[in-house]
Order: sequence, then structure tokens, then C-alpha cells
Amino acid sequence: MALDHAVLAYNEAATDIVDKQILLNIARAARHQPIHFTVLSSIAATYNFTFNAGATPALTGNSGGLMMPVFGGSIAENPTVSIVPVEGEAFTKRMLAPLQENKLTLLLRQGMDVDMALRLMAQEFRTFHEGEEVAYANKPSDRSGYSFFRRLVLHLSSIQDRNRLYVEPLFFTQSWKLPASAMTPEGFTALEKDYEIRFDPAANRYILSKKVAGRLMITNYDPDNLTEEERIRLNQEAENSPPNEIAVDIREHYPGGEFPVHGTFRLRSFHSILDFIGRSIAEEPEYDVPPDPRTPPVRENPVSTVGIMETESLPSDAGLTVEFDGRYYSLRPEAGHQWNLEAFRLLYQLYQMTVIDLPTFGTPSITIAK
Repeated sequence: MALDHAVLAYNEAATDIVDKQILLNIARAARHQPIHFTVLSSIAATYNFTFNAGATPALTGNSGGLMMPVFGGSIAENPTVSIVPVEGEAFTKRMLAPLQENKLTLLLRQGMDVDMALRLMAQEFRTFHEGEEVAYANKPSDRSGYSFFRRLVLHLSSIQDRNRLYVEPLFFTQSWKLPASAMTPEGFTALEKDYEIRFDPAANRYILSKKVAGRLMITNYDPDNLTEEERIRLNQEAENSPPNEIAVDIREHYPGGEFPVHGTFRLRSFHSILDFIGRSIAEEPEYDVPPDPRTPPVRENPVSTVGIMETESLPSDAGLTVEFDGRYYSLRPEAGHQWNLEAFRLLYQLYQMTVIDLPTFGTPSITIAK
């Protein structure tokens, strides 16, 4: 019973701490204050159970001989919680480094709304127009860029609603040529495990081939239906982009092809995500952007990516709430579909996906012994 209580209680407390830290740092960002996270690196609890029993004469006077039983017991819990601040290299990797494309694709493959994910994670959409690179920023102050970005991710969401959005790597066959004189029996035995080997007698050489997985792409068609040359060309184009960019290729004559687009989404860091949400509270609020006329009806198109309320007093209907600098910050309550809760849950998942191995030395830690 004690173990069951401890595991559930610590689980609930740890989750609540992370939720409040995320919301608190959004409030910090709104006030242009530096963000700071601490993590529970370990929890060790020791339980002591004691029980005793005995008998003692009853208080019945000189003529009494009645014995009375005596029972006693105690339970002592001694938890030790180690709290490590996220700083130095860990802070750089978790908070400042841009998110990688594999994190976005992992979320999308689990059914996460592409509109919600990109509104949180993407900094901008980049494409070429008349030979020049153009960037459409996911930033309300850039009205033309922000409006195009919102319409684009909403259109991708409509394709996802029809189960026609693909987030797949580009598979293609890569070949290497090796002179016959350079091939030894031992080398041949080692290579045939991983490569398909074919001998070209005309050129007196071996041709090694292997099917490899290239960069990931968001498409409205199955990339496996493309020709080998087309997949190689698309992969070479994607390889010119950094790891925090994911390619998009929406083509005509496929579902959603009435809004064709070709380019890349550039992902931002977790720190930038918190800063974006914090600024949207008052300094740079988001606004309604209607869908593109070519986009079919979609279920959700909320104004705010994550609706945060800033109030002078504690809201009566608020759930998760933190106080910072004399103000209260909480998730805006909703009726019907809980977009805010889902977006905040995604934010929690993104925070957990930035986890790296915690250092065992070199970082000051706080140990609380209760």
C-alpha cells in the first residue's frame, strides 16, 4: 500500500511540477525575463514499519488481576529528492538548439494535428519564387508572412483529415563502383552481407548497391510511387537543408493539390516556442486568419496557438495556474474541443523530447531530505 501510494503521488507531483514550470517560463518570456528549468534527477524513499504488542495489568485496584493487551505501530517515510538545474551544455542542447525533423515526424506519425504541431514548432516556411528564396514567418507582426503560414498549415491539416498526408523518408538505391583488383575474398564476404554485388565484365569492376533511407518529406502522395531518379533528386535537394528543416512537396492531381506548394519548414528551439507563446499574451497577439479559398472545411482554426490568460487575481474557473510578478497566468478555459489542453500537452511532450542524459558531476544540485 505504501509503495502504491508513493509511486502515484510522486508521479502526479513530478508531472505537476513540469506543467507549472512550462507555464511559469511562458510568463517569464512574456515579461522578457530569462527562462529557467530544474529537473528531478532522482527520488529515493525509505520506509520504516514497526509494530509491537504486549500486555499490562489493568488499573483495577489491589484485588484485581485482569491483564489488558497493548498494541502499537508506526510508519516513517524518508524521501530524498535530487533537483538539478538545467544549465550549461544541457541548457544549450535542450532549450536553445533547434528541434530536429525527426521529432516532428514522430509526433505526426502518432496522429498529432499537423496544424497544431507546426504552429508551435515551425519558425517559418521557406520556398523559392522567381528564383529568389522567400520566407513566410510564423510571427504575427509579419502580417503577410504569418497569414500565408497559417493558411498553409491549415491546408495541410485538411489533407491530414482525409488521411492523405504522408510523412515518409525517401527510399532509393545508392550504388558504388569498385575495381575488381581491389576486391579480396575476405572483402567480398564482408560486403555481401549489406550490399547487393554485381560484376561488370566489360569494365572489370564490381557494382555495389544498397537501398538507403534519405531525408523525410511531407507530401500528399506516396513517395514510393515516384521514379528512382525523382526520389534521388528530391533527396539531394533536401540534403542541402539543415537538420531542423523538413521538406514539403504538395503536388497537383493529388488530394489537396489545388493548393500546390514546395519548400521547407524551419523548426525553432524550445526556448523560441516559449518566447512565441509568451509574446502572444499581450505584446504580439495572434489574430484570426481564415482558410485559403482552396482549402475545404476544417474542424479547428483557433486564433491562439496556446491561449494563456494574464489576470490580476486568481481566476475562479482556471485549472493550471501560476503566479509571477504579481500576476496570474493560466490556460484559457474552452467549451467543446479542448484545443488549449491538447496544445499544452504537446508542449509537455516537446519538453520531454528534449531530455538528454543528466550530468553526474560538474553541475550544482540541490538535495532535499524530508
